[in-house]
Amino acid sequence: MTGIYVHIPFCKRRCIYCGFYSTVLLDEKSRYVEAVCRELTEYSSLTGDEVSTIYIGGGTPSLLTLDEVRRIREQISRCYRVDEGAEFTMEGNPDDLTAEYLDGLRAIGVNRLSMGVQSFDDARLSFLHRRHTSSQALAAVRNAQTAGFDNISIDLMFGFPGQTLDEWRQDVDTALSLGVQHLSAYSLMYEEGTSLTAMLERGEIEEVADELSLQMYEYLIDAAAAKGYDHYELSNWALPGRQSRHNSSYWQGVPYIGVGAAAHSYDGKDRWSNPENLLSYIKGMESGTLVRDYEHLDPQQRYDEYVMTGLRTNRGVSLCQLRSVFGQKLFDYCMTNAQPHIDAGRMEIVGEQTHQPFLRLTRAGLFVSNDIMSDLMDVEN
Repeated sequence: MTGIYVHIPFCKRRCIYCGFYSTVLLDEKSRYVEAVCRELTEYSSLTGDEVSTIYIGGGTPSLLTLDEVRRIREQISRCYRVDEGAEFTMEGNPDDLTAEYLDGLRAIGVNRLSMGVQSFDDARLSFLHRRHTSSQALAAVRNAQTAGFDNISIDLMFGFPGQTLDEWRQDVDTALSLGVQHLSAYSLMYEEGTSLTAMLERGEIEEVADELSLQMYEYLIDAAAAKGYDHYELSNWALPGRQSRHNSSYWQGVPYIGVGAAAHSYDGKDRWSNPENLLSYIKGMESGTLVRDYEHLDPQQRYDEYVMTGLRTNRGVSLCQLRSVFGQKLFDYCMTNAQPHIDAGRMEIVGEQTHQPFLRLTRAGLFVSNDIMSDLMDVEN
């Protein structure tokens, strides 16, 4: 199975925290969609796999017209064998998701929505330069449910400057009261080159204390569990059977095709990316001269990615696969470096009785996951 990711970089304005490639050149939208369709055609000869997931992300994909979404979807069907039960996700900004637009997406075949809500506090939304309000976010969820969507994900952020634990609890409780099937939550990150980071460097804002950020994360874990959500990945919660199949394929090392400006692709051994420039991408596709950056992953690099992505999930890293794919030397390296964390209760081995052992993080390990992953990665190579 193969997943297809389509990057739509257009935004009406840039949020102060976003480090993803985006552009406000909305006049180029039509040319861009045609360039994406050309690239989809180009890749169709490289894979014979059935497409099991489609994900249109951004940027702000909901800035596409319904005809533009339909054009992309029809091109995918024209070029690939799409699984009958394929997951088709599209990201959207709440203020774009009108009842009419949502009905149109359903008719095109979108069966999963990912909404960039971030917060239900209007002051925080204004701080982030988001263009929707809390009431629009609530209305978008209701509109989607009325339109027949039964697989809805919303994104939240925590750890804003000046945010209190009670304010975060209100965001979490509101999200969990909506009846959505999936929730993603991320600590506010200070990415290089963003307006948010510039504000931090000028001393205009302060980062939230680590202890408070930890309390916010713990509250979400407990509140989501009480509502029946499975904490299946570090930043993702889902009701049973509603895990993101597309994103899960990334964490499991499944090959995928990425089309559009700044999109990445992976075939299991090599990774390549398109230029992070709208016009360079469009002109390159139109002329057939698009230049991509390629990276060959050696066994050590693939081991590092396997450990890093596997430990992000509640399933963990398969020790049988670790040994068979990467050999005894890297297996021993991993286990030697994991042992102190196992002894300290930050990691555990499960499934030994079924002869399918997995190494995974415990709840205590979730809070120091980056340090643990770094310890297990083969950094000397």
